[in-house]
Amino acid sequence: MNKNRRFSKGVMAVSASLILCMAMEPVQLLAAENNAVLQAAGVSSILETSLSIEEYLEAAEQAKGALWGYTNLGIANVETGNLNVRETPSTSGKLVGKMPKNAACEILETEGEWAYIKSGEVEGYVSLEFLLTGPNAKIKANELVRTVAVANTDGLNIREQANTDSAILTQVLKGEELEYVETLDDWVKVSIDGEEAYVKEEYVAVEEKLDTAITMTELLYGEGVSDVRVDLVEYAKQFLGNPYVWGGTSLTKGADCSGFVLSVFKKYGITLSHSSRAQANEGTKINISELKPGDLVFYGNSSGTINHVAIYIGGGQVIHASSPKTGIKISKYNYRTPVKAVRVIND
Repeated sequence: MNKNRRFSKGVMAVSASLILCMAMEPVQLLAAENNAVLQAAGVSSILETSLSIEEYLEAAEQAKGALWGYTNLGIANVETGNLNVRETPSTSGKLVGKMPKNAACEILETEGEWAYIKSGEVEGYVSLEFLLTGPNAKIKANELVRTVAVANTDGLNIREQANTDSAILTQVLKGEELEYVETLDDWVKVSIDGEEAYVKEEYVAVEEKLDTAITMTELLYGEGVSDVRVDLVEYAKQFLGNPYVWGGTSLTKGADCSGFVLSVFKKYGITLSHSSRAQANEGTKINISELKPGDLVFYGNSSGTINHVAIYIGGGQVIHASSPKTGIKISKYNYRTPVKAVRVIND
């Protein structure tokens, strides 16, 4: 199979009857070439009926070109949970990744009811039933695109104020994406886990990005990791992409960082406070080098005060409810400098 072949034009073509029913202008005004533009763009249905057919045609033209680095853009269209990415075009195919709701991908090829896609580091098959394409994907992506500041150096200082005398809140790794707020002279204001901070403009690249899939890299549990730890981590990963809500504890409708942690651990009979600062004192302190899946990793401000918590999932990664813009996500455990690690599972 040639996985670099362009998206098959005929797979998602709109029918003339659909245009007749849903277009806002008389069908006689639709020239044959306009129909061809819609069909070539892969319109499956006219989702946004507030748009005129001319606006849809404009979106169709844009959808044929590069969009935020994509040529054939697809957007995961699931109500809840994640869109499974599989090794083969079958519901029994091995999972190789998950596309959270509204994540983007490049459609490389279609095969029946499946699309072969690439999203971030994940490449595999997803069901076309749950994928927006063509101008529908473009229109949705316009609502979803976010501006980020990407660190271009390791150990990048994130400061409390926009000057080099200000306290360093934390440091981030090269390639880490920070939520962009605004540019002020030669400083960039960012948000990290919901708190505003500043970074020198020369050390970041401001880009527009769409969310992408999450890898299903095998966790290296290793010797001494109990079944309950493995089960807890797999349970937590079910809620990837779900919303962040300040003060929330719902794993589906929204939770903040400590609310996510307490709700995950509640299932396993472990009671924790609804506060990252309190949770940091509710277990046994361990060294970062001793982390096992299911241990807690804490982050803080320049004074060392705890203000964020995540669950270590193995392989150098954590899962956490990060911010209202990103929701529940997976990050490297040292995406910012950890200040404490705690073990609350006694096994």
